[in-house]
Amino acid sequence: MRVVTLLPSATEIVYALGVEPVATSHECDWPPEAQDKPAVNYANVDPDSSPSDINEQVVEAEQGEGVYGIDLDALERADPDVVVSQGVCDVCAVDSVLVEDAVAELGLDCDVVTTDAHSIEDMLEDVERLGRVLHREQEAEAVVAGLRERIDSVTERAKDATDSPRVAVLDWTDPVMVAGHWVPGMVESLGAEYGLEQAGHDSRPREWNEISEYDPEVLVAAPCGFGLDQTVENLADLTERDGWRDLTAVATERAYAMDGHHYVNRPGPRLVDTLEYLAGLVHPDVFEAPPESVARPLARQVA
Repeated sequence: MRVVTLLPSATEIVYALGVEPVATSHECDWPPEAQDKPAVNYANVDPDSSPSDINEQVVEAEQGEGVYGIDLDALERADPDVVVSQGVCDVCAVDSVLVEDAVAELGLDCDVVTTDAHSIEDMLEDVERLGRVLHREQEAEAVVAGLRERIDSVTERAKDATDSPRVAVLDWTDPVMVAGHWVPGMVESLGAEYGLEQAGHDSRPREWNEISEYDPEVLVAAPCGFGLDQTVENLADLTERDGWRDLTAVATERAYAMDGHHYVNRPGPRLVDTLEYLAGLVHPDVFEAPPESVARPLARQVA
């Protein structure tokens, strides 16, 4: 079966099921061999710009040709039986409507499967659904069972924690956005408080005074699409704001930069890795700290 995946999380799911896609998106980089696949889409924004510049580019793109485009020639060459797209966010990856239009324009005989995860449970259901579509039901069952075992282990251990800190995860820094979708539920499953957004809700811009008034005891900066180094390069978006040093998380050195690109903002199997890493930041008395390739204390970056 010839499969095209148009977002990183779908690529990770397909590989986990033992299926090698014939083409992917320009952002697909895990597992490493995915980087060698032809890309069938492209972005109309510069991902190496500053957060504020990217935000402006996204607004302009949404009013024009869109944030993403489909390389019709590449898609036709891929000759897919199945194309996996998404309906979560039209800023994060090409959405299913654009894909369906491209498939119709090319007259391709293929199925378009749309993932739409807003929680870890949704992600597990996507694994099972793609297992059925790709005739990998047994593989999907094994993958989900393994992930559930790890989830249960983390949430059970979290019950040994002696505190329930206020947590904020930021998935953009200029403007500031509080992570929604699967993040609130993940944090709450650790027995912590996530008071700035509800589980399953979209991420959305916030006024800085909302963050200050909430005064998180643990703060994680994990901008969508940014690796750890790129996040650190743009920390001034946060550290130069009024009252930054007065935040409890900053004063107690419990503010962190985290790799949002590979973990926090990618609803594939590695969301469970994210849960494990967040557990180390939220409850360091119970869990090991995540590796510095994943998360770093901000105090070390801005001292």
